[in-house]
Amino acid sequence: MKLLTVKMKISDLERFLEEDVGSRDISGEAVPEIPVTAQIKADEAGYLAGLEEIKSIFEHLALNVDSQFTDGSEIKKGDVVLEINGSSRSILAAERLALNFLGRMSGIASLTRECVKISGGVTIAGTRKTTPGFREYEKKAIAIGGGDPHRFTLSDAILIKDNHIKIAGLEKAIMNAKKIHPTEEIEIEVDNSKDAIKVAKLGVNTIMFDNMSPEEINYAVDELKKADLRSRIKLEASGGINMGNIKEFARTGVDMMSLGILTHSSPWVNFSLDITKVDLN
Repeated sequence: MKLLTVKMKISDLERFLEEDVGSRDISGEAVPEIPVTAQIKADEAGYLAGLEEIKSIFEHLALNVDSQFTDGSEIKKGDVVLEINGSSRSILAAERLALNFLGRMSGIASLTRECVKISGGVTIAGTRKTTPGFREYEKKAIAIGGGDPHRFTLSDAILIKDNHIKIAGLEKAIMNAKKIHPTEEIEIEVDNSKDAIKVAKLGVNTIMFDNMSPEEINYAVDELKKADLRSRIKLEASGGINMGNIKEFARTGVDMMSLGILTHSSPWVNFSLDITKVDLN
């Protein structure tokens, strides 16, 4: 995926550092600025994400970095995921920002990977329920975990949801979308089997079953098959999907499941940074 190769922008680097450091690190001024070596260790098992970002952070501060891991690697407690050499004050200034990146992104990647493992081959996708200003990195973490980042912005794909339908009406919204964007695929959100059949006949590309139970989705999929409409359309389940019921949703016959929990409820993976060598010469 293209998202996996995205490099952190200098503007992002400077913004993140300014947010955490402020005008200057007044705590770091209490120590001499001397060469030191530091290691970042995993305090628990998981899947690594954010490594490329923290390398960029440290290198931006003229520090040398080395790692035996790559993003997507499975890690266990105690693994040294990165070694940093250089200015003591620069390492201290970047410490929390780097650990925040690793913890947040690795948490998302780890939860995504677990969902992928139990999905039975159904695509696991993210949503736009992301942290403002941090979406690019959260979506990247989903991709690293083996999931589909899904829509990044409203300009990426046409998804007609309940409020669009309330404003324009179902048929009118679809007709307008086709007229304005004739080459774009169209996805429609439905909450019952009757509407699923209706929109399939109107020639949309994807149906999203929104906040429907596995039983309701099963029934809708069966109805689409009976109407000879299933083979021409993609099906997505969304809303209320979690680790406790993901297998049930996967067995309904949908092609994709989009999970807000990947970004709004993923636990962080804990990492720590320790100074391991101080050059007093």
